[in-house]
Amino acid sequence: MSIRNLAFATAACLLTLHSVQAQPAQNGDRAAAKAMLEKAVAAVKADKTQALEMFNRGEGGFYVKDRDLFPFCFNIGDGKIVATQTKQALGKDIRTFKTKAGKAFGQEIYDAKEGQISEVDYLFARPGADPTPVPKVSFTTRVADLGCAVGYYP
Repeated sequence: MSIRNLAFATAACLLTLHSVQAQPAQNGDRAAAKAMLEKAVAAVKADKTQALEMFNRGEGGFYVKDRDLFPFCFNIGDGKIVATQTKQALGKDIRTFKTKAGKAFGQEIYDAKEGQISEVDYLFARPGADPTPVPKVSFTTRVADLGCAVGYYP
């Protein structure tokens, strides 16, 4: 191989490597989801009203669309979802959410303890057109009179 061809081959490999590295992650991961929940808890403690507004608008780093990461929160008393990027879930009682197989994952999310982060695993469709349920894990906790969670697809 000539030096010129070697140089072109090397450049092509570097460009390919760079483009692969530059692509955003397809999913959020465990660490990113847990970190976002911790950030959400801090925001609720600082100013609950403002935090819920940011969660619903997806502002302040509380929605990473290319990774399907966002916090969702519900009232402890009635279980009603008050913040989420899944707008059709707003106002619904988290305790009623079940998988097609009947697993009451919404009740498990609701049952989180204050000051502890729990994990709830279940099957749930990814955002988008495909309704096929896939494995999902939500980190969940209570803060003040809210339960808050962030889920990811492992």
